[in-house]
Amino acid sequence: MENRLTQLEETIAHQQSVIDDLNTVVTDQAARLAVLERRVQMLLQAAAQAEADGQLAAPPADQRPPHY
Repeated sequence: MENRLTQLEETIAHQQSVIDDLNTVVTDQAARLAVLERRVQMLLQAAAQAEADGQLAAPPADQRPPHY
């Protein structure tokens, strides 16, 4: 009985360590995702502003190649 209890305690300790590690990874990814979302939002706003100001060039498919 004592051996079984020791094994269960070891298993729980290992699982807690894994959970803590996974929590760290998820927290880091959430922070990175938040930064990327802000950057995408800034790029979308900049593109919308450039389009509104008429600063965007013609789409690449509509531009003449440089060798013409």
